[in-house]
Amino acid sequence: MAEAYIVAATRTAGGRKGGRLSGWHPADLAGQVLNALLDRSGADPALVEDVIMGCVGQVGEQASNIARNAVLASRLPEAVPATSVDRQCGSSQQALHFAAQAVMSGAMDVVIAAGVESMSRVPMGAAVVLPRKAGLGDYMSPAIRARYPGVEEFSQFAGAEMMAAKYHLSKDQLDAFSLLSHQRATQAAQAGKFMQEILPLEVRLQEGGANGEMHTLDEGIRFNATLEGISNVKPIREGGCISAANASQICDGASGVMVVNERGLKALGVKPLGRIHHMSVIGHDPVIMLEAPIPATERALKKAGLSIRDIDLFEVNEAFAPVPLAWLQVTGADPARLNVHGGAIALGHPLGSSGTKLMTTLLYGLAQTGGRFGLQTMCEGGGMAHITIVERL
Repeated sequence: MAEAYIVAATRTAGGRKGGRLSGWHPADLAGQVLNALLDRSGADPALVEDVIMGCVGQVGEQASNIARNAVLASRLPEAVPATSVDRQCGSSQQALHFAAQAVMSGAMDVVIAAGVESMSRVPMGAAVVLPRKAGLGDYMSPAIRARYPGVEEFSQFAGAEMMAAKYHLSKDQLDAFSLLSHQRATQAAQAGKFMQEILPLEVRLQEGGANGEMHTLDEGIRFNATLEGISNVKPIREGGCISAANASQICDGASGVMVVNERGLKALGVKPLGRIHHMSVIGHDPVIMLEAPIPATERALKKAGLSIRDIDLFEVNEAFAPVPLAWLQVTGADPARLNVHGGAIALGHPLGSSGTKLMTTLLYGLAQTGGRFGLQTMCEGGGMAHITIVERL
């Protein structure tokens, strides 16, 4: 079977809710990423055979196949098809897996995997809330309710509290991890670690339009974060330990990677950034929901014939601080190799874009450190998790 290589990767700098990217229509935002991947790879646009794009809030401006709309907003030919993927927070990681599978099978040679989420313009949960308000029903069917009696809905916030309780993680520990995320992101930004991976874009505010500035810095980083300030943020639920300060930030952003096989490499004449070494996905308990990266990692390493010590860098999405902390506790991974440039607590979590966003950061991180293997995973709504292991070339 053919191999799958990543030859180009980029992401926008994260924008805060109502912030520096909030004036961008999500199709245009994603279209800019598609253009940047063509520029970075030097690929003839006609060589791209498909675009697979993750997006969670597929409603409003992100409805009607956002992937195809992004293609139409880019300089890719109309002949390039596109499809949108919803695997919740793992949507663009799934897009990457689909792209890799396509080129490995030989069905296609050059595919773009990407993701986009404008959480300013399409609020989180809109695809669930709006139908409810319109009287169009709910995703919790009678059969699901019978299988999970007493569960009104699957809640990531409840799951995060369950994770903290199960793994005996205190609010103090969660807050300390949050501070570390901001500190690492601050150090990385100030040292220019993100410069190569970020696509500079014109600042477009939701109110006021463009102002001529370029957005090149993740807007969520708190450069002066303190443990006291983080600790003073009240828990979301009375008596709980999850707060807005130790959870991922609402974020606007887009990201993408170009995936090719050997024929694609020959056609493009470029050197790959990395090779997909392993990819898998797992289903788990949808009530606690956020625990799936733990068994997913254990199974993936076994299937790949690797140990946790063989991995040089880890990107474990910081949806909530208990997720990476519990993952560290069980896997025994070296904390110094985890989210070395900070994570979603500091950099933001643009839902459907986070998969290819993390892969972009992982690839450039491996290049900067000289590491060989990187592992990416994230918890996902419904109790799922992906694993992607990439080898730097």
